[in-house]
Amino acid sequence: MPSVNPKELPEVNIGVVGHVAHGKSTLVHAITGKLTLKHSEELKRGITIRLGYADATIYKCPKCGKYSTSKKCPFCFSDTEIQRTISFVDAPGHEALMATVLTGARLMDGAILVIAADKKCPQPQAREHVVALQTIGIKNLVVVQNKIDKVSKERVLQSYEEIKEFLANTPYADAPIIPISAAHRVNIEYVLEAIEKYIPTPKRDPNLDPLMLIARSFDVNKPGTRPGELKGGVLGGSLLQGKFKIGDEIEIRPGIIENGKAKPLTTEIVGLQKKGIDLEEAGPGGLLGVMTKLDPSLTRADALVGNVVGRPGKLPEIRYELSFEIHLLERVVGLEDFRNVEPIKQGEKLLINAGTARTVAIVTKLGDIVEAKLALPIAIKEKERIAISRNINGRWRLIGYGVVY
Repeated sequence: MPSVNPKELPEVNIGVVGHVAHGKSTLVHAITGKLTLKHSEELKRGITIRLGYADATIYKCPKCGKYSTSKKCPFCFSDTEIQRTISFVDAPGHEALMATVLTGARLMDGAILVIAADKKCPQPQAREHVVALQTIGIKNLVVVQNKIDKVSKERVLQSYEEIKEFLANTPYADAPIIPISAAHRVNIEYVLEAIEKYIPTPKRDPNLDPLMLIARSFDVNKPGTRPGELKGGVLGGSLLQGKFKIGDEIEIRPGIIENGKAKPLTTEIVGLQKKGIDLEEAGPGGLLGVMTKLDPSLTRADALVGNVVGRPGKLPEIRYELSFEIHLLERVVGLEDFRNVEPIKQGEKLLINAGTARTVAIVTKLGDIVEAKLALPIAIKEKERIAISRNINGRWRLIGYGVVY
């Protein structure tokens, strides 16, 4: 395979979050030139249902100092210098899809919060997303104040003050706020500059045992493909640590669930891809496609989402029951009204998000450490954080987080 400039490969994942229809997917399209709404139902409804992904390489002009995604500066036409490549995770804004947002948050090294200037801030899902980012432990945030072309200068300033007040008592009080029009690609260069300044690439140890979270899984074969020409299943997600190489044997946990029992899968890596570039070896950071020898029926339609991948015998244990220290929020987020979070009850059903996995847990024991039986087993290690949601009025609402024991 031809040599690749390492800076052309994604090294950091940035989530794009915010209330529905505030312009998240439009922003990603303005930066990357790619639409993350790839599913017909999403295109029909105009909202992001599954997590969307797109990559962009950021360049800086040594002459005028402006940032862009072009090898030629669009402002002074000088040759630019490559900085790094980013993977964007476009998360749904609709409140019914909060579990998907929490799934994506575990993949994020930082986030962009999109808030439309033509709506009062905060909208319910924006509030919920900010709490979700805090819950999962995201530290680096850039705020994008979108749709400034639709309102007066006075409303832009008023919106800015609303955003500052909204974030004042959060870890993101000092986050930069960039006014833009994503639809008209106004001030996108300043968003790129803020990404470079405020969302650094985390330090990762490539010598650790590899651990990948599966966020998507695919059958790439077209209908009518002959049996001898079928390609194996493809896994998509993020390698948190370690390296994968073509030819590596890998294990997938918990694997296939049959009659309530987990059956881990083992297979071989036959291809690796980042940003559409074929690789012999892939390290952590960015979004990664792993081609395997798995029966493609096993990976079809995101069937393996929530699994973890690594070397055989080196993955977290599979748990059918979970013990965790619980930390409840003061208020339920995502509701129009402010409602206090009530204590967890014996026998209550909770939604647990762990990495990219989610499962329903039935509380079996209360105390300093809560014990719960899981409807679907998950693979998770001690001290890992989980997000905890409760069903309120037919919707899963984030109420806190737990630390696994």
